[in-house]
Amino acid sequence: MQIEMWQIILLSLLGFYAIVENLGICILANQALMMGTITGLIMGDLTTGLAVGATLQLMGLGIQAYGGASVPDYMTASIVGTAFAVMSSKGIEFGIGLAVPVGLLMIQLDILARFCNVFFQKRIDSAVEHVDENKIKLFHRLGIVSWDLSRGLPIFLVLNFGESIVKFVSDVIPTWVTGGLQVAGGMLPAVGIAILLRYLPVKQFITYLLLGFVAVAYLYIPMFGVAIVGFALALLQFKKLTEATTVTQQVVVNEGISEDEYEN
Repeated sequence: MQIEMWQIILLSLLGFYAIVENLGICILANQALMMGTITGLIMGDLTTGLAVGATLQLMGLGIQAYGGASVPDYMTASIVGTAFAVMSSKGIEFGIGLAVPVGLLMIQLDILARFCNVFFQKRIDSAVEHVDENKIKLFHRLGIVSWDLSRGLPIFLVLNFGESIVKFVSDVIPTWVTGGLQVAGGMLPAVGIAILLRYLPVKQFITYLLLGFVAVAYLYIPMFGVAIVGFALALLQFKKLTEATTVTQQVVVNEGISEDEYEN
């Protein structure tokens, strides 16, 4: 199947939309399964879109960009993988095989987008000090554009020039560039998590933090397994708090303390 220009444009715009929604609060539109499904509709093969998207969705379970981490972008990979699976005669496996390196390549572009937004954020801070509302709006929009281009432009190029561009880019980029991006990408999660820990009640829940560290560092439990354990501990903690609240309320009733006096 030969892809049409209108399909390339729509899929590029879909990549634009996906990353913006991923940075927002929408949890349905920014999933690999949804991107594969929509791509399948655009390409005229819904079944292939569902198959590729569902496979990449499973690969991405438990992987989230917590604390500023750059992770494989299976949303963009789902768009590209579905498109090539439909275009080629090699089937779904071919599309999934191509989608994986695309998702990994997106890590580097994700880091570049974050660097660009740091630059724009500094300009916004300066504009705030000078109460320049127009510049605040301008740099805010430029920040969105940098994110959009980090996904939409690669999709446009890949669909125009074919699968060889992925390998070409990976081979041509100098080692010192990719090495620097990898170092920066490794630092961002540590910095982000450190910032998050400052705002969390770590001293109160240090036991859970240590359990999670041991599970990952020494027991090599996958992140999805750690998430299940964390959810179980959260339920246990919620149950304890509920029981404690019930007991306190019962004591208040037995002691004859009025509700206003209890709240004070």
